[in-house]
Amino acid sequence: MPLLLGIDNGLTVTKAVIFDEGGRVLSLARRRVPQLMSAPRHVERDMDVLWTQTAAAIAEAVQACPRPASDIACVAATAHGDGIYLLDRQKRPLGPGILSLDSRAGDVVARWEQDGTAATALARTGQMPHASAPSALLAWMQSQDPARFGQIAHVLACKDWLRFCLTDQVATDLTEASTSFTDVQTQDYAADIPAIFGLPDLSGKLPRILGPDAIAGRISKAAASATGLVAGTPVAGGLHDVTASALGAGGYGKGVVAIVAGTYSINETVCDQPKVDPRWFCRNGLRRGEWNSMAISPASAANYDWFLDNLCGVERRAAEAEGRAFHAEITIEIEAAMARPSSAIFHPYLFGSPLGPTASGAFLGLRGWQDRGDMLRAVIEGIAFNHRAHVDALRDGFDPQTARLTGGISRSPLFAQLFADALNMPVSVSDTDEAAAWGAALCAGAAIGVLADPCADPRDMAALTRTYRPDPARAADMQTRYDVFNELTRALAPLWPRIERLAE
Repeated sequence: MPLLLGIDNGLTVTKAVIFDEGGRVLSLARRRVPQLMSAPRHVERDMDVLWTQTAAAIAEAVQACPRPASDIACVAATAHGDGIYLLDRQKRPLGPGILSLDSRAGDVVARWEQDGTAATALARTGQMPHASAPSALLAWMQSQDPARFGQIAHVLACKDWLRFCLTDQVATDLTEASTSFTDVQTQDYAADIPAIFGLPDLSGKLPRILGPDAIAGRISKAAASATGLVAGTPVAGGLHDVTASALGAGGYGKGVVAIVAGTYSINETVCDQPKVDPRWFCRNGLRRGEWNSMAISPASAANYDWFLDNLCGVERRAAEAEGRAFHAEITIEIEAAMARPSSAIFHPYLFGSPLGPTASGAFLGLRGWQDRGDMLRAVIEGIAFNHRAHVDALRDGFDPQTARLTGGISRSPLFAQLFADALNMPVSVSDTDEAAAWGAALCAGAAIGVLADPCADPRDMAALTRTYRPDPARAADMQTRYDVFNELTRALAPLWPRIERLAE
């Protein structure tokens, strides 16, 4: 039976995962990809380094796999969405790739919100422009770096660059194409849309659009030499990592809100009609006639990791050096804190928010008799409350009845139950290793006919899934705390710009 290779590139790590036909991981390798921050709000990385690190991860996974590379029947990639990866006329990187954490174009977006551009873009493209959208970044570049802008020949997303390195073919997929320049109704590029953003005609610079499960090309000789893959192996179109995570975790579909608690708070649901609202992105789904509505902000589990790194760092490193699971140890403190009343509230806006660029993180209601467990409880609750704000928006538009949670937090039964109580909604968690990579692999399997379509997951999802149901008493308590969380948010909003100016 054939093997499938899924490549998953996040904001700091690139991974290669080889799956058997049943979805079991046979080998996995990862490499870190350093971020470059040459100026405030600039978050980039070297495109050649990204490829060499990804190629090294693939080579290691191929070598570690108990079956030969010739058994890998198809490859597909997924990666962070938004941002831009540019090529010149020689199809070489035109400067570093710009990540979705980049916020240099914030002033551009603020101007668009004031002059009506954002509202026009919402109606035509299904989404409000934001700082890391290709439209905003290209508009910033046209103004601030016109020499570089004038050399652009191809505008790609991250996974499209990796696929180009594998196949020498320039393309994108249906999900990724809809980040800025597609008509929300037709799901295709429209000639008038770049002009909305003050950009010239981009025809010829935007890549052709393929289905995520279409064959996009084949492994080139150079890529085979770098990775250990067999030259000529098919490569599928692949997809945006938000959609890949939902697909791989079994949460892609109507009536379900798929939640990814990672660097970003990602909350998405599928529908068969485009519904446009400033509270979510209405983007293309896996196939035409299907849309994926995504409510997103950079305010999720990265806050928890920040706390552990900065306030528990010595203990965490000592535990890891001794082979102990620090997360299990710290969970005991959080459980104890959850068993007693607490006034502590945390706003999880350390790295961004859905409330504008000046919103910042904060603990409120702390008392001298509270301890680290109370603070961590507040952090997890704050993360869940930010997800709830997005989920409530999607409930207004689509009425999903259940949630599917993935991300590192989902592995903790305590945290999964907290999400169920905070959302007042059943939350299911699937025992899925490397959900995003598996989502890409499902597209690869469909591309070569091993699977009927990307949603035809061969695993027994019922056996792999555990559902957490809200406890009525705890859900009521969470509602009270959520109301205070929101009241504090509204009270602080006028002060955030003043707080931000203190750092200037």
